[in-house]
Amino acid sequence: MKRVVVGLSGGVDSSVAAYLLKEQGYEVIGLFMKNWHDDSVTISEECPWLEDSNDALIVAEKLGIPFQTVDLSVEYKEKIVDYMFKEYEMGRTPNPDVLCNREIKFDVFLKIALQLGADYVATGHYCRKGTIKNADGSETYQLLSGADTNKDQSYFLCQLSQEQLSKTLFPIGELQKPEVRKIAAANNLITADKKDSQGLCFIGKVRLPEFLQQKLKPKKGIIVEVPAAAVQLHRSQVKFDSKEAELAYTSEKPIYHIEDGKVVGEHQGAHYFTKGQRKGLDVGGTKEPLFVIETDVSENVIYTGQGKNHPGLYRRTLFVTDAELHWVRPDLALKVDETLEVIARIRYRQALEKATLYKVDGGLYVDFEEKQSAITEGQFVAWYIEDELIGSGVIS
Repeated sequence: MKRVVVGLSGGVDSSVAAYLLKEQGYEVIGLFMKNWHDDSVTISEECPWLEDSNDALIVAEKLGIPFQTVDLSVEYKEKIVDYMFKEYEMGRTPNPDVLCNREIKFDVFLKIALQLGADYVATGHYCRKGTIKNADGSETYQLLSGADTNKDQSYFLCQLSQEQLSKTLFPIGELQKPEVRKIAAANNLITADKKDSQGLCFIGKVRLPEFLQQKLKPKKGIIVEVPAAAVQLHRSQVKFDSKEAELAYTSEKPIYHIEDGKVVGEHQGAHYFTKGQRKGLDVGGTKEPLFVIETDVSENVIYTGQGKNHPGLYRRTLFVTDAELHWVRPDLALKVDETLEVIARIRYRQALEKATLYKVDGGLYVDFEEKQSAITEGQFVAWYIEDELIGSGVIS
């Protein structure tokens, strides 16, 4: 019997993952990760970890599997929270869920599971794992999107390595969400009708502004509205002597100055805002709603544009530095001057879009066929061939 440690989160997906593994004859252990102590910034009514850990315990008892809670709040603070503050301070927008999977669930948690003698860890993610047998007898693991296209979570796992995938199982990856709920109900699992948590990975719902204000103090600044006709948004066609020069040009973001638009309001800190954001600006009197098109954290200015079709929101090309480039499939990694046609997304739940990867010295360009809205530094871009996620990187 192979031993599997399941990350029981107190939700329906991980509960059913544990049930299925037990049915398949694995020796299953349930582990709940406690990642957070600070209730002052958690909206406790929404999703307190206490209720989740109780639900996880009840599920474990129902399934007749051993259960324990591990406190990973120190590691979580170091690897996720401190990283988030640092990124926001630099004017970037981090994705803590991707990081939590790479640094906590499939690193710290995985190591704990291996100490418990586990052969695998399992989670309730909607994605699948494929295995390619190589000629030399070794195996290459594939990260495949979940069968339920509406719930596919492969994007959140875009930073996993071959080593991590070799030790991972995704028991519900072939199922549709309604089927998962049906299995939970048929087996009287307490989580069968529980709402999906929307919060930060294993923390619950957090009030982001209050959360950030713990470290990043409010600082009054101005909101500038940039007209759609601004000169930097309408650059003339240029002839390029190389593809790399063209990509460098199309990936450049416009630089704005206060005199490019008019001051329309005030804010409490540019580092609380992100590109494409509409809520929280509190500026009225415009024909169409204002969207953030750029934040300048050094000058503490937010630049906005009217309407979701404002040209300041759109770019075709983005860049990932070598330091922040990751291949789930190292055997498919590009060498300098190589290109690859892929489908890619720059945020979770975004439809996959056609793009071409260009490897250059120092990094990789992702050049989309269509312009993308709100390409945001600090977020992850992930690229696929058909339904396999083969690599990802932090948008620089």
